[in-house]
Amino acid sequence: MNAARSYHHGDLRKAVIAAALDVIAESGPGALSMRDLARRAGVSHAAPAHHFKDRAGLLTAIAAEGYDLLAASLAESAEIREMGVGYVRFAERHAAHFQVMFRPDLVHADDPDLVRARSRAGERLRQGVAGLSEPGRGDDARLAGVAAWSLAHGFATLLLSGSLAGPVGDRDPAEAFRAVAALLFGTDSEPPH
Repeated sequence: MNAARSYHHGDLRKAVIAAALDVIAESGPGALSMRDLARRAGVSHAAPAHHFKDRAGLLTAIAAEGYDLLAASLAESAEIREMGVGYVRFAERHAAHFQVMFRPDLVHADDPDLVRARSRAGERLRQGVAGLSEPGRGDDARLAGVAAWSLAHGFATLLLSGSLAGPVGDRDPAEAFRAVAALLFGTDSEPPH
């Protein structure tokens, strides 16, 4: 590929991210090579650095995009159990993003876009758990958020690793998550007292 074409590629940023997501889905984030991504995107080996500077910059952009997608998924429901379903569905649909988002060792954690995106997703979760604790009970709302996140994140992580193949089988993961949440928290959205 000649250098002139590499700078008239269209949306190079998007093409490199798409190629990176393919690599992560196939082999994990450790398999990423900027040179290989440039080849996959059909651009010169130096072109991705113009957008991302380095590998961590690319992974940071992927993580920020993932948090934005997660925030949108969580916003589809105001009920905490259904937000958990949204979290699990997000992880299924965007497994490559999910693999990067929770790996601070791979990203520039202080990147403003990443900080904003992470904050948006966290705020959605906080809004969802706000009604689960009684006013004046201190850290209960924060702990309820940790519990909700732990359940959804743990389920999603186990699902993506294949560890739930036996217990879940052919069952829809969203339905399986609802059943798990009901076992732990009863049939409504209120936590047990």
